[in-house]
Amino acid sequence: MSEPKSDALAIALAQIDPAVGDVVGNVARIREARAKAARDGAHLVVFPELTVSGYPPEDLVLKAAFLDIVEAAVQDLAADTADGGPALLLGAPWRADGETCNAALLLDHGRVAATRLKHHLPNYGVFDEVRVFAPGPAPGPVAFRGVRLGVMVCEDMWYADVAETLAGAGAEMLVVLNGSPFEVDKPGVRRDHARARVAGTGLPLLYVNQVGGQDELVFDGASFALGADGGALVGLPSWRAEVATTRWRRGDEGWTTRGPTAPEPAPHEATYQALMLGLRDYVTKNGFPGVVLGLSGGIDSALCAALAVDALGRDKVWCVMMPSPYTSAESLEDAASVAALLGCRLDTVGIEPAMDAFQSMLAPVFAGRAPDITEENLQSRARGMTLMALSNKFGPMVLSTGNKSEMSCGYATLYGDMCGGFAALKDVYKTEVFALSRWRNAHRPDGALGPAGPVMPERVITKPPSAELKPNQTDQDTLPPYDTLDGILECLIEGELSVAATVARGYDEAVVRRVWRMLDRAEYKRRQAPPGVKITSRSFGRDRRYPITNGFTRTI
Repeated sequence: MSEPKSDALAIALAQIDPAVGDVVGNVARIREARAKAARDGAHLVVFPELTVSGYPPEDLVLKAAFLDIVEAAVQDLAADTADGGPALLLGAPWRADGETCNAALLLDHGRVAATRLKHHLPNYGVFDEVRVFAPGPAPGPVAFRGVRLGVMVCEDMWYADVAETLAGAGAEMLVVLNGSPFEVDKPGVRRDHARARVAGTGLPLLYVNQVGGQDELVFDGASFALGADGGALVGLPSWRAEVATTRWRRGDEGWTTRGPTAPEPAPHEATYQALMLGLRDYVTKNGFPGVVLGLSGGIDSALCAALAVDALGRDKVWCVMMPSPYTSAESLEDAASVAALLGCRLDTVGIEPAMDAFQSMLAPVFAGRAPDITEENLQSRARGMTLMALSNKFGPMVLSTGNKSEMSCGYATLYGDMCGGFAALKDVYKTEVFALSRWRNAHRPDGALGPAGPVMPERVITKPPSAELKPNQTDQDTLPPYDTLDGILECLIEGELSVAATVARGYDEAVVRRVWRMLDRAEYKRRQAPPGVKITSRSFGRDRRYPITNGFTRTI
């Protein structure tokens, strides 16, 4: 017997931060969100994609033992709903007909009341769900409290067919469970797809996205509801967990609701929040007591220190200045000023004894050879060993400070400044490093644990960048000016343009060819780099995977 039609429905959007593999913790988060939604009078609580397992679970879902634990947890959560409180619509890996699928499960009246399987499995960029999941059939609506819900899972919203099938089968509103990672332009792209599904079906749409960091990925939340006309009805804030109950009513033109719409963060704010949250979750979810980093007096390490203090608090950030004979007095002063502004610990460990030891040790085999980049790299590696020793002895994770411009061109030393457990700026071009530093000096982001006001002296931002591995050295001795370099790199990496197409954008051909060669030759270094927060459409590691042994570059 079908339920009578309802003219009112309270749906809570549970924008939470699950942890991959932490089924017990995720169940606790789900129960906490349900309790809040119950107090708010919700009939249904909608959670993100694969909430029970955490997203993306990757090859964990190939383990039968893991799936057993997930399914037992789902049954326990289903039993909770026998209390007459809100039903749950959540995501979990689910076995169906001998296959493992990415499922949306309705838990109601003490049981798993409905199952809908993700139809479109993404297999591009950071996504490789085809490896671990089987696609489900085109779904039909789910009957709930007299309303026919058109339930979709993430990628299903990016295509017209699933929404049209649901609408054709009588769905009255679309509900989308998502695990959509942040990229700089992604929030607008999501809403464009959502509006297209609304326009194609004439149905309102609820979109629930997770928040938090998982390895290189970071999720911004920013869940929302659109009316049947495509207009924004509700918008949850970005970058923080939130449970918000929406109250829907059926009218002459279908279902509608009203609620607060959080403002969309400005671009620099969104990027800074992504880096801050990605770093915070990587450190805390992996159980590190804090971070240790080399504070050189330069802008990259200053920004990393600020991010770390904002993410973790000053007591969990340990900065180390490691001067050599080539370190300027300005750098010593600037590092001390950064640490003072941030209120974090700063120690000084000089590397000259290590330099002398290496030179003495290698002198017999280096005899007759003039000093070159080898001696410069030894300095960087002495610093890397120093930081790793402090990490081993005291427990904090080493935070690498290199940026995307350097990583693109190989302007980094393996087992030296590339040492670390996490690279916060790995996907941030140098020009953006300058912009974010100026932004942070003028703004204290929401949720930051660091101080209000400037976090680095103006001189750190304005002085010419230098590795200070030899006298009077600047980055521009080796690299083109960063404005030029980053423009070329964006053409070659994000745009996948050819040399000719990049030159057509106004860049010098010789410089473009030089950058192309540096970019491809450095692939072997990037394969050995620590993970870092993804903020662009083509991050190194998960997005851009080029062969190390590669003869194509020689033909350019």
